Amino acid sequence: MIPVNEVQNIARQLQTEIGRKIVGKQHEIQLLLTALFASGHVLMEDVPGTGKTMLAKTLAAAMQCRFQRVQFTPDLLPSDLTGGNFYNQKESEFIFRPGPLFAHIVLADEINRATPRTQSSLLECMEEKQISIDGTSMKLEDPFMVIATQNPVDNQGTFPLPEAQMDRFMLKLSLGYPSSAEGVEILRRSLEMPDAPPVSSQLDEKNEVPSYQKPADSESASAIYTEAVRSADYAVTRDQIIQTRQICRQIQVHPDLLEYMVRIAEATRQHADTALGASPRATQALLRASQAYAAIQGRNYVLPDDIRTLAAPVLAHRLIFRSRHQNGVVQAQQLIQSILDTEPVPTEAGIEGSVK
Repeated sequence: MIPVNEVQNIARQLQTEIGRKIVGKQHEIQLLLTALFASGHVLMEDVPGTGKTMLAKTLAAAMQCRFQRVQFTPDLLPSDLTGGNFYNQKESEFIFRPGPLFAHIVLADEINRATPRTQSSLLECMEEKQISIDGTSMKLEDPFMVIATQNPVDNQGTFPLPEAQMDRFMLKLSLGYPSSAEGVEILRRSLEMPDAPPVSSQLDEKNEVPSYQKPADSESASAIYTEAVRSADYAVTRDQIIQTRQICRQIQVHPDLLEYMVRIAEATRQHADTALGASPRATQALLRASQAYAAIQGRNYVLPDDIRTLAAPVLAHRLIFRSRHQNGVVQAQQLIQSILDTEPVPTEAGIEGSVK
């Protein structure tokens, strides 16, 4: 078993590798790693062109894990994601062809463009880490993580995620526009970036896209494609990620902090403006995220500041307000901040002394 300080080293290695492609956004990258180490899923919502897809692909490329990207479209079917049983005429029997969800890191690009029926096919795999097909349940390999992206300003042709789906995401991130200095650095790197190889060089001798599994013929009609992550040097291995997750679950949490998390969640449910507050699943997500965030900082115990840092990213996207006319995102963040400002914070000195 790796020690806590090794969790911090693994996080730094991943941040360094991601920093080769992503300019700035260190806080957002750290939150993404927090969800990864806490066995959670991430929803990234921002305007087009801010690097959402690039960030997800770069994280997957830094780990020795299977990666699949799915471009969500209205014609995407649940079976296109999960796979299914197909009749093999040669063998005169049914065989199972796994879909893109049988990977370690799944990028659901523009998830709100798929129909609610297709979106709902993610519920079981995100919560229970398994997929049920024709009455048979199949466990997904660890680590399993869904990173979904969506654009907040494009409403035409989209299907908003339902409450149950939003509650499955541990964190919701927004990268935002780069600063002036970061914008200049992005352009400088663009000048130094070599031209992309021609399409013909990406095909093997049989004219097939290189992948760890060839897509089924039925998948070609929908916007699914398999992407093989090929890198000479991975920052971390799959086993390291699994061990990191085990360590993070052992991070100490003072009982006062457990009560603090519950008080924050209850305040969201009791507020006059909320129709739906933070669920018990939300408080569990806040707990696991706080443990992982503390481990990334090199500590074996959670501090109140860890909870305060993660409260908005973990809880805000789960809140639903009675009035639909206001900006829900801004209103949720403001509500969380007002709760943090009013709820009594446990004494940090007493917490450190009791858990060390």
